[in-house]
Amino acid sequence: MPSNEIRTVAVLGAGTMGGGIAHVFARSGYAVILRDVAQDVLDRAIATISSNLDREIKKGKVAAADKHPILARIHATTSAARIAETDFAVEAVPERAELKLAVLAEADRALRPAVILASNTSSISIATLGAATSRPDRFIGMHFMNPVPVMELVEVVRAPATSEATLAATLDLARALGKKPVAVNDAPGFVANRVLMPLINEAAFAVMDGVASPEAVDAVMKTGMNHPMGPLELADLIGLDVCVDIMDVLESGLRDKKYAACPLLRKLVAEGHLGRKSRQGFYKY
Repeated sequence: MPSNEIRTVAVLGAGTMGGGIAHVFARSGYAVILRDVAQDVLDRAIATISSNLDREIKKGKVAAADKHPILARIHATTSAARIAETDFAVEAVPERAELKLAVLAEADRALRPAVILASNTSSISIATLGAATSRPDRFIGMHFMNPVPVMELVEVVRAPATSEATLAATLDLARALGKKPVAVNDAPGFVANRVLMPLINEAAFAVMDGVASPEAVDAVMKTGMNHPMGPLELADLIGLDVCVDIMDVLESGLRDKKYAACPLLRKLVAEGHLGRKSRQGFYKY
């Protein structure tokens, strides 16, 4: 479906990424069906979007009068049937292949044949996910960065079966959200995480090996390499469990041990120290 015919978008999953994606679509004038299996997750997502809009209003990025209309464009639901009403769909559930495949299969059955189905996966093969649907030519990766309302990049990931029309429509849609999309080909971790995760991993090894504290590692990268956020601060923001999941995909998909997650990362995850979302990771929050 051409991007200029898209009016209503389904966002499948109302966690951190799904809520952020719903936010930017609604802020850009689209009606959004935000679907999750848990009502409490939906309630938290709407509350977070409301809070983030308040922050944008204070910064002058959104007019105060626009807050209510933006929120009114988001229809939170636990009903899978509502997906059928949409012109484009983005899956944004946690980075587990079996969960994504189940959610995508459900969406594939509900959506009209012409509708593009995208995945916000940060590392899982788009070809593999698309092959499990009836629309591999209309299946694509749309990898938003966290926090979605702030970060401009969207990695648009094309599998071999993805059509030129699907790619063009998705790039146009990302631009309509005020994003700067970059088209990449399907491969484990795509570009962003294939480059970023080894950086985070080496930073964790530097701490584990006693080379420096987390604060010192991050200070070196921010002060010396001009990074706006240190790699360990960023890992805490992403979620250490998500980082480990992505590195597992990279190690398996590329069959290279250099992508194996640092034991310190695995230890922190096993202890429940996942970063900002658990109030403790490399740092305490």
